[in-house]
Amino acid sequence: MKLVLAIVSNDDSSSVSTALNKENFQVTRLATTGGFLRAGNTTLIIGCDDDRVDSCLEIIGREGKKRTEVVPSTASYDIGRYASFPVEVQVGGATVFVVDVEAFHKL
Repeated sequence: MKLVLAIVSNDDSSSVSTALNKENFQVTRLATTGGFLRAGNTTLIIGCDDDRVDSCLEIIGREGKKRTEVVPSTASYDIGRYASFPVEVQVGGATVFVVDVEAFHKL
């Protein structure tokens, strides 16, 4: 058995968890915050059999797509002088950890 921890954007979390549920994966959602852009993320916890890990990863990759967004950025030119300009950043996608599970108990 494996434990899949998938960190996805809040924008993608509903579609990822819905698609996983449709394929009979049980998903627990945790609200998390990432350091990059201080944007909200969702960490999905999925327990699955070893032979279903590839299917799980395929669904996460399909539903949690990377995209480019323009976000405001500021730069300091001098003491107290700031300029704001847009910057393109890549958001979305998923960071996924797959770990072995020694024991699983549903109480």
